Amino acid sequence: MSQGLFQSFDDVVMLGGVRTPRVDYCGALGHLSPTDLGIKAARESLKRAGISGSAIGSVLTGNMAPGDFDQFFLPRHIGLYAGVQVEVPALMAQRICGTGFELFRQAGEQIQAGLTETALVVGTESMTRNPIAAFDHRTGFKLGAPVGFKDYMWEALKDPAAGINMIQTAENLARQYGITREEVDAFASASFAKAVAAQESGFLAGEIVPVVSETFELEGYKPRGIKLQGKTAEVALDTHPRLSPPEVLGKLKAVYEGGVQTGGNSSALVDAAAACVVTSGRWAQARGLKPMARVVAAAVVGVPPEIMGIGPAPAIRLLLEKTGMSLDQIDRFEINEAQGAQTLAVAKDLGLDLTRLNVNGGAIALGHPLAATGVRLTITLARELQQSGKRWGIASACVGGGQGIALLIENLQAS
Repeated sequence: MSQGLFQSFDDVVMLGGVRTPRVDYCGALGHLSPTDLGIKAARESLKRAGISGSAIGSVLTGNMAPGDFDQFFLPRHIGLYAGVQVEVPALMAQRICGTGFELFRQAGEQIQAGLTETALVVGTESMTRNPIAAFDHRTGFKLGAPVGFKDYMWEALKDPAAGINMIQTAENLARQYGITREEVDAFASASFAKAVAAQESGFLAGEIVPVVSETFELEGYKPRGIKLQGKTAEVALDTHPRLSPPEVLGKLKAVYEGGVQTGGNSSALVDAAAACVVTSGRWAQARGLKPMARVVAAAVVGVPPEIMGIGPAPAIRLLLEKTGMSLDQIDRFEINEAQGAQTLAVAKDLGLDLTRLNVNGGAIALGHPLAATGVRLTITLARELQQSGKRWGIASACVGGGQGIALLIENLQAS
């Protein structure tokens, strides 16, 4: 039996999952606080679920890099400005790229334990507002010493234990699994094409709440809000998807000489938030609310840091072993495309049929706003199962430092 953590849930469902558009780094959402993006997604999730914030018994949020000086208060402010009662506690979770999945896991755990019947999960990230930071200036500047301001986002990509960055971990997997540059570019091109098709068909629009200038009022407290810049009245579309033929991607320079990873076949940098209401099935049924999906089980594992990208493979295996299911029973997979070679390595390790993987495009085309990613993937998977009439889906991601996390969900309307 594989090692790791596994939990199954008897009666946990998703309601009202939604996200903001994913907008390219330094784009139209780049000046907005991740707190306000999270409030926007949270409010719309409650609206689509058909409940008020006062019905929520737990607030679970995720955000990796501080987007402003009030990040400490992000969980609390998202809950309060979404209308959650002041007595209800709020928490910030952190599992890097797996944070969004961790929120669902913790919501299921709380509901399973009888601590609450309802939880609001929100992942939000401003990649643009990652700070230029210094951690060694509190005691002053020494004469002639270097002034140590560094790019928080770039430095965070490097794992000091392994001495390599996340792109290099994908290169390690490419060598280990014999993955060529041509394969990675073809995979990336397909991701872009699927995302463009999902955008043109209206599928992606079904999970997006447009972002507009607005004020978030909270009686007795200062208002917050969103103010779009310039003449922009609304941001409603993901901005990164574009048709990208392999021959075009093939002209891009590899990040490392002789490597397979480029800016075109790695996950895009975007700003976004995503939110979902998670409840017990009996609570939803008693109120006549129709679930998006049932959250069946979660699995979390550790892997060597130098090949952190393989994490989804053992996480998915543990999920299947403990639930007694087989890979062939799973109709759809959403695996975060941190890097093209990394995702292909997972698929090769599992023997996964690529026609069931990321059928509406992945993070190469849509972007990877760290803490928001797992929430988005789970929402997209639930909606895809509904649209296709399929029953079982797994959403998963690798995690920097060497982890993998996976969720099993079920479409309750599938025949």
